[in-house]
Amino acid sequence: MRNKFLKYKRKAAVRNRRRIRKIKYVSRHPLAVPVFTFLFLLLASVTAYALLVDRDAPYRDAQVVIINHDNVEQTVPSVEPTVGGLLKKLNIVLGEGDVVEPALDTKINQDEFRINVYRAVPVKVIDGGKSTYTFSAATTPRAIARQTGSTLYAEDRVTTDPVDNFLKQGAIGEQVVIDRATPVNINLYGTPETIRTHAKTVGDLVKEKGIKLASNDQVLPSADTLITPNQQVFIAREGTTLRSVVETIPMPVQTIIDSTLAYGTSAVRQQGSPGQRIVTYQADAANARNRTIIQSIVTQEPVMQIVVQGSSLSGTKGDMARAGIAPSDFTYADFIVQKESRWNPQARNASSGAFGLCQALPGSKMASAGSDWSTNPVTQLKWCDGYAKSRYGGWAAAYRFWQSNHYW
Repeated sequence: MRNKFLKYKRKAAVRNRRRIRKIKYVSRHPLAVPVFTFLFLLLASVTAYALLVDRDAPYRDAQVVIINHDNVEQTVPSVEPTVGGLLKKLNIVLGEGDVVEPALDTKINQDEFRINVYRAVPVKVIDGGKSTYTFSAATTPRAIARQTGSTLYAEDRVTTDPVDNFLKQGAIGEQVVIDRATPVNINLYGTPETIRTHAKTVGDLVKEKGIKLASNDQVLPSADTLITPNQQVFIAREGTTLRSVVETIPMPVQTIIDSTLAYGTSAVRQQGSPGQRIVTYQADAANARNRTIIQSIVTQEPVMQIVVQGSSLSGTKGDMARAGIAPSDFTYADFIVQKESRWNPQARNASSGAFGLCQALPGSKMASAGSDWSTNPVTQLKWCDGYAKSRYGGWAAAYRFWQSNHYW
């Protein structure tokens, strides 16, 4: 075994000596240094180019984003997919109660995308005998109260009062006051339901809810009974068979147009909720399908949802609007133009000669939309709009064609 090992070791030593002699021979050649230098520089150049391409590649599909925060308007190119991701990357820290419009999970899907960061201020929330201090940038008193974690019911009244004396009231700017409604368990013609009221007596409750009493209706307890939390109230009708059904009241929505947000984006400034009502009717003894509605009582008020919608048409969406492209087609047109020219009105295909935002071939075709076709992106988009409609029947069909064929 030892002899075999020594024999293997001698052969390996011989092979190494031969390799060394070859390297020395090559290195003595007059072209060795220039060749090795050339190869080294070539490798270094290729590596550097690759690094530069990788570094710049993400910005090819970057969107221009305008961020308003802390009294500063900041414009940045971004490839971050969402609002929250971009704010984190820019180290824009959100504090307690700060509000971001649109929401953090909103996708950044257009140029001239706009983000507004509203900084919170100290607010005092008075809920009965309890005072809570919080920070809020919400724009409605109900939204501010929700930020404290308070459970609010539709019938609870939430108002704001200005602070006149900071030392006495202990708040800066304003204070939010919650006036709670009293829960009452009502049995309305055999249908039990929990309602909330600001009425002081049973009689006031009947009036507040708009309950129309017939001559043979019974109300227990009596009308002058003071309302207490979770009190039982019975309303029945003698000698008549009544039926009641519970129905949902659709949530009302108020829309506010905001020119500081990009068109197509939105944010919720106050969460709403649907309401509920009890509809009581009397069935026809002869025909069960025939029924007469006796009354409809709202047992839970709906809460208005307040939504803000962006109207800013700056940047590419502004050009599309001015070109007459319908807002419903913005997404399709943006996709095609981005793929064709990356929104460069001077883009020219080196091989075919196609020119402009939509790569018209030849570019002079766009003269039908205006004499400034070679320089004005709005004119080019007017031609693109006509082309999409005449050839495909609209932008949606053009979009589907492009996805299947990668041209249009």
